[in-house]
Amino acid sequence: MMASKSILLRFESKNGQFRLTVNPKDHFPSLISKILDNLPKDVDSRTLTLSNKPHGGEDRLLSSLGGVAIEKVRLKHGDKLFIKYKEQPQTNGTSVAPAATPSQPYNSSNRLNGAPVLPTEDLPVAPLPQNSPTTTIKNPWEVVQQSALDDRLDKKDGKIPRSLDHKMCRHGPKGMCDYCMPLEPYSPKYLEEKKIKHLSFHSYLRKINSATNKPELKSSYMPPLSEPYYRVRPDCPSGHPQWPDGICTKCQPSAITLQPQPFRMVDHVEFASSSLIDTFLNFWRLGGAQRIGFLYGHYEEYTEVPLGIKAVVEAIYEPPQIDEIDGCTLNEWENERDVDEVARLCGLQKVGVIFTDLIDAGAGDGSVVCKRHMDSYYLASLEVTFSARLQALNPKATKWSDTGRFGSDFVTCVVSGDEDGGIAISAFQMSNSAVEMVRADIIEPSADPTVMLVQGDEEEDGSQSRTRYIPDVFYRRINEYGASVQENAKPSFPVEYLYVTLTHGFPKESAGIFNASDFPIENREAIGESQELRDVAKKLGVSGGKIEGEKGIRSVGDFHLLCFLHGMGILSKEEESLLCHVATSHDLAEGFQLLNTPGWATLLAILQESGERPPKRPSPANFAARDGYSDDSDQLAKRFKGASLR
Repeated sequence: MMASKSILLRFESKNGQFRLTVNPKDHFPSLISKILDNLPKDVDSRTLTLSNKPHGGEDRLLSSLGGVAIEKVRLKHGDKLFIKYKEQPQTNGTSVAPAATPSQPYNSSNRLNGAPVLPTEDLPVAPLPQNSPTTTIKNPWEVVQQSALDDRLDKKDGKIPRSLDHKMCRHGPKGMCDYCMPLEPYSPKYLEEKKIKHLSFHSYLRKINSATNKPELKSSYMPPLSEPYYRVRPDCPSGHPQWPDGICTKCQPSAITLQPQPFRMVDHVEFASSSLIDTFLNFWRLGGAQRIGFLYGHYEEYTEVPLGIKAVVEAIYEPPQIDEIDGCTLNEWENERDVDEVARLCGLQKVGVIFTDLIDAGAGDGSVVCKRHMDSYYLASLEVTFSARLQALNPKATKWSDTGRFGSDFVTCVVSGDEDGGIAISAFQMSNSAVEMVRADIIEPSADPTVMLVQGDEEEDGSQSRTRYIPDVFYRRINEYGASVQENAKPSFPVEYLYVTLTHGFPKESAGIFNASDFPIENREAIGESQELRDVAKKLGVSGGKIEGEKGIRSVGDFHLLCFLHGMGILSKEEESLLCHVATSHDLAEGFQLLNTPGWATLLAILQESGERPPKRPSPANFAARDGYSDDSDQLAKRFKGASLR
């Protein structure tokens, strides 16, 4: 049999070009050693990727082409292939590239143009705190892991399809023109038509990336996102003493010009069930004081907005607090990590905060006073700083930022009265500028809820501040003549520049993962509600010597019950993980598996001893009424009738 004639293939990488003579019948993995001989020594062979184009082509991992012959893909003599790869993973800042696995290989250079990208590990891992807040990460798209939802949205082009315009289109059904071609997700015309006030995060990302990186120029890729930084940079290269002993134009922050943020990190807040809000409001209904709680849920794609994201709230946890008629004071939350761990086992995370601001109107019909409206305020300056601090504690990991993080998905919900006297919910997010200004201690809340104060350069004793540097702050507004003018923000400026509004709602049919909500809420001793063992026993079907196992399995779907059981410390980690899975999936098969675990048996034994008490024995009066005796003498005669006097 005649041997196959060898062919020459050309290869191009970011390090240059080279040529290889290959046999068409050879399989692609056999080329790995030859290709590595022409690449730098620190190349990770597991990340070698072949493509038919330098940009926007079909990328294939070389190691995944086992059993595929070169001639099978119709490569001819002199054809050119493009090679992409990664260097050996090494520490860069504090983010480290994950190890590759067969099911989760390394990803190539991901793009924002909708072209296919290789899968990455579906674990949202936020970047660790860095030694210097100004330190940037080299190639963050390779080392930073973002959430699985962000990865899915990155793969979508987000184009908005349009139907054929019969008035303007002059082509056939398979043609396309300017009047029917798909719109970009950041199209101002579409947003105005749908009354969408803010761009979604991924639409904004597409918009600025198209201006920052142009593939046709074949220039080096630059991360399009950069967080604002209003503090003195501690790593100034000029060599002078560190501030406050020295400062220069390279390390001092520039003047700040506040403008309404055009985008929002989350577009919609959805409460899985209306009972969540109803249960939360019961504290105000019974005690008359305000209440605050943290929202636990997950993030999903929101299809009403191009490339939108919504926060789905599954539970509200109420931390230790002191509640008053005009506000709340949070106490130390000692078991916060435990609650977060229970939420993680249930597939949830902390997504926001909610608090009430309600005053009864006194009409006796349940109406409340409308405090927040167009002529007063929607979010007070104190609430802005509070929410900004929470967002700073919950940053968003993204591979499209030079620091590996950008903004936050944390939301703020306020329950207050509307103009009709009803109870309404409003949702907000603080802008990235607001979060950084709070970090830098540039602003502080005012007694007037409608304005925010800019801090002064001096301390209370009149000396120059050595803890903060206050740059010039300006904001733009429309004056009485309709012109856009710039104003000095000192000493105060409107709070509207510091937040964006979100929409909220409830599903048509309640589809929460928890199916039980009658367990007492934590930290409600002020209104006479507490969590006791007898409540657990009643919930799990333990009454005296009787145990209803199936009832207990069906009743564990309550987030507050799960947190209480976690605090008891009886179940092992594996048993607790199984319990949380039963609570969210409602799988009876796994529920009966839980019944046979030693930890669950121990829990039921404890509840039998100290849990739900057996019903009291009926009094003699009840026996008399049941047997038809009307007075005490008849009852006494019956009791002595069977007695022996011997």
